[in-house]
Amino acid sequence: MGDYQTADMHILEEKNFFKSVLDVMQIGVIVSDSNGYVIYCNETYSHFLNTDLDKIIGKYATDVVSNSRLHVVAKTGQAEINYPHKHKGIVYLVQRIPIKRLGKVVAVMALVLFDNATTAAKLAEKCSALESKLINFQEELGSIHRTRYNFDSIIGNSQAMKTAKHEAIQAATNDLPVLISGESGTGKELFAQSIHHAGARKTFPFVQVNCAAIPKDLLESELFGYTKGSFTGASKKGKPGKFEIAHMGTIFLDEIGDMPLEMQPKILRVLEMKEVERIGSNTVTPSDFRVIAATNQDMESLMKSGLFRRDLFYRLNVVPIHIKPLRERVEDILPMAYHFIQKIMKGPAGKGIKILSDAERALLDYKWPGNGRELLHTIERILVTTKTRAIGTGDLPEYFHYSENIPIRDKGAMLNDYLQKAERYAIRQALMEADNNKTNAADILGIHRTILYRKMKKLNI
Repeated sequence: MGDYQTADMHILEEKNFFKSVLDVMQIGVIVSDSNGYVIYCNETYSHFLNTDLDKIIGKYATDVVSNSRLHVVAKTGQAEINYPHKHKGIVYLVQRIPIKRLGKVVAVMALVLFDNATTAAKLAEKCSALESKLINFQEELGSIHRTRYNFDSIIGNSQAMKTAKHEAIQAATNDLPVLISGESGTGKELFAQSIHHAGARKTFPFVQVNCAAIPKDLLESELFGYTKGSFTGASKKGKPGKFEIAHMGTIFLDEIGDMPLEMQPKILRVLEMKEVERIGSNTVTPSDFRVIAATNQDMESLMKSGLFRRDLFYRLNVVPIHIKPLRERVEDILPMAYHFIQKIMKGPAGKGIKILSDAERALLDYKWPGNGRELLHTIERILVTTKTRAIGTGDLPEYFHYSENIPIRDKGAMLNDYLQKAERYAIRQALMEADNNKTNAADILGIHRTILYRKMKKLNI
C-alpha cells in the first residue's frame, strides 16, 4: 500500500471516528456552508426533527427549520452563544458558531442543548430582558444627566478664546483625560459639557461632581457608592457612586484642587483601573468613563505644598486647556453682553436693545473679577431694573460710577486701545444691521458717511 493510500485511510478513519463521536452526543449538531445549505447533521439532531438525514443534508437552513439562523450567522460572521430557540412549543438553548478560514466564513456549526434546556432558556430570556431594561435605564439616565451646553454656547472673538475652543474641539475627538484651568466664572463647566456633547459618549451620562461642595465625610460614598447597611444612615438598598453612574459617559470633577489629600490615591486608582469598589463591598464593578477635571487654583503651588499628588495631576493633565480671564479678553466683552441680552430676553424682544457707547466703554474698562459669570449677572440686573431699550452708563450698577471701584488697567494698556476695540465692534454691528450698506450704517451710528469710511480705513474694517 502506497504512502498516499495510507494517508487517505487515516483521513477516512479520523472522519468516521469524529462522525461516531458526534452521533453519540446528546447534543444536536448541524453544520451549514457559507451560503446556508446544510452539509452535516448528526443523528441526535435528526431524531430531534424526526426527519431522515437524507431529507436534511443539502437543504437550505430555513427549509429544515423555519426559524433557523444559520444563514444569518454565515452572513454576519458573529457567533450567537446560548440563544433561546423555540421549536414546536419548546424552548431550547442554541449556540451558533461561524467557522472561518483566512478571516472568511466557510461554515456555521449549531449546537442544540436538550437536557434542562428549557430552564436554561428561561434564564437566558430573563437575562435578555434584564439587558434590555439596563439599556433603557442607561438611556434614561443619560437624559437625566444630559448636557445643557455645546460649542455654539461658547462666545468670543479673541484669539485666546479661539485657541481654547480649538483645543476643546480637538479633545472631543478622543477619550483622553482633560484638565481645564481658569478663574471662577470663566466657563470651565461650559467647556467640559461641550467636549462631552461633541464626543462619542454624548448619549450617555455627564456626571458632575463639585469636589469643593461635598462635605469631606460624605465624599467617598458619593464618589464610590456603598452597599446596604455598610454604615449608619446608609440606604437599605445601597447606592451607586458617581463613577458607576458615569459608566459609558463622562465624569466631570469640578474644583479638583479641593479634593482631600487622603482621597486622591483612591481617585487615582479608579482612573487607572476603571473599576469601582463600593464602601462595604469586596467586589469591584467595572466602569468605562471619560474624566474631565477643572480647577481655579494654581496646581503647581498645591503640589509644592504637598496638598495635591503629582501622579494624580499627571494622570489628569493629559490634555490641558486654559481659559484666560475676561480682563485679558476685552474683545469678548461686548459680544458676550449682547449674547446674554438675547439669551435672557429670548426672541425679538432682545434684538432691539442696544448698549450705548458710553456704557460700552464702561463695560470694556471694568476688570470683571467674576469674569463671564459676573457679566451675565450684570446684564440680568440691567434688564430687570431698566425700562429703556438703550442701555447707558446710568443703567449700570452703582460701582461702575465710582473711580475707586473701577480697577486700574493692566500695566502698558492704553485707553486708545480700548476705544478702538469699542469703535470697531460698534461699526461692525451697525454694518450687520444695515446689511453692509455704509450710508445706513452711518445713520445708525449718528455720524457722516465720510467719517465712517475714514474710521473703517483706520480700524482695518
